[in-house]
Amino acid sequence: MAIIKPNNNTISAITALPAAIPTGKVLQVVSETLSTQESTTSTSFVSTNLTASITPSSTSNKILILINAATYVNGIGSLYGTVYRGASNLGNIFQRDFDAGDAHGSGISINYLDSPSTTSSTTYTYYHYVDSPRTAFLSINNYKSVITLMEIAG
Repeated sequence: MAIIKPNNNTISAITALPAAIPTGKVLQVVSETLSTQESTTSTSFVSTNLTASITPSSTSNKILILINAATYVNGIGSLYGTVYRGASNLGNIFQRDFDAGDAHGSGISINYLDSPSTTSSTTYTYYHYVDSPRTAFLSINNYKSVITLMEIAG
């Protein structure tokens, strides 16, 4: 089998990627873990410590946000969750956990592709609230909750 030499260089002489990287490639990954239980009784969105920051390398790139978290509601009611970029809610409610029984817990998963159009450091945070006078927990019993940000070439 013949060895391919990009631009007639030896493999060991290649020190950088080509200038034009095709779209859709993952350029960087940032992941943060929250393993300390948090609680809220708020009936409007409040921030949590499940947060991560990323600095896109181009304004045309996108950020894929992945959140997996352990949640629990102490009593009948719903827990609502969303993602904020800075002070802006990225959409309506992304996650709703409801139980008509007594207390309940579940794992939540949010996936969202954002277009921040910036090359400045950008912070994404999970926010949540409950719709009744109950207590909602994030990282219940100190189970790990994770937010992962992936920069995708645009």
